[in-house]
Amino acid sequence: MAKVIQFFKESRAELKKVVWPTKDDVISSIKVVIISTIVVAVILGLLDLGFSQLFRIVMK
Repeated sequence: MAKVIQFFKESRAELKKVVWPTKDDVISSIKVVIISTIVVAVILGLLDLGFSQLFRIVMK
């Protein structure tokens, strides 16, 4: 049981050392992730559409 208590004490001490991001940093990161996801989705969608059309032409 002493090891468990020691673990939590050390964990708490380590969490006090963490530099948490500001609200603005988090919002900026979220915007980057959302925009990147949309861009990749559009690119993959266009590639899928292009390959589908190509295969339709080849299979005729």
